[in-house]
Amino acid sequence: MKKPTYYAPKGGLPPQTQLLTDRAVFTDAYAVIPKGTLSDITTSALPHWNGARFWVLARPLSGFSETFSHYIAEVAPGGGSDRPEDNPEAEAVLFIVAGEMTVTIDGTAHEMQTGGYAFLPAGCAWSLANRSDAPVSFHWIRKRYQPVDGIDAPTPFVTSDADHEPIPMPDTDGAWATTRFVDPSDLRHDMHVNIVTFQPGGVIPFAETHVMEHGLYVLEGKAVYRLNQDWVEVEAGDYIWLRAFCPQACYAGGPGPFRYLLYKDVNRHMPLTGF
Repeated sequence: MKKPTYYAPKGGLPPQTQLLTDRAVFTDAYAVIPKGTLSDITTSALPHWNGARFWVLARPLSGFSETFSHYIAEVAPGGGSDRPEDNPEAEAVLFIVAGEMTVTIDGTAHEMQTGGYAFLPAGCAWSLANRSDAPVSFHWIRKRYQPVDGIDAPTPFVTSDADHEPIPMPDTDGAWATTRFVDPSDLRHDMHVNIVTFQPGGVIPFAETHVMEHGLYVLEGKAVYRLNQDWVEVEAGDYIWLRAFCPQACYAGGPGPFRYLLYKDVNRHMPLTGF
């Protein structure tokens, strides 16, 4: 298997000569945020970070994400934060798409490079620094942790995409596989952030309709994705949000693998309201 590549936004701004037509879509069931929208003028700054900017791809909002937020961060050399998270209930996953950085978790420093993955449980003490001579780009996915009486909270860990062999989905002969960083049977975890890989021509052969909400960032390749009743073209750098139960499927277009980083909420009772 060739070494994976991951798309990282470069910022900038389109020229005045560029046509307005684009693939951006926002509906009650799904949203598509094309890579072209990740320009300099759509970044945000966050408290207690220096030398850093953030593209916010998803956030809890009426008619949009309900369970999570998803950022792409770009941190300049010398930048970072000693106080990156302001919510003690927030757990997180970091995934590096370009560059390298140091993440210190509960006093232990971890040197992470492209493809690196860190899980940060709610309430842990962590900080981040770019000690290299080039910017680092990484995904930061946050969720409010849902503790369960009688089940321990999860513990932090640092790993990488390269350290995990993709697991083929049943009856697909490897055309559709998932890189799992957490054991699905580990009920301490209430979210999974995995990498899904389709080989050229691979498909989701039915319209999935399920309770998990999804945030999906295309790391590599291109595909045609079924979202509700629509087919949309997506490629590396695009982002898709899918509401729970939104029908979904895809065809991988080739010529190389189609890979995406996938968030979903798991392993908890459905909240009941209105009583």
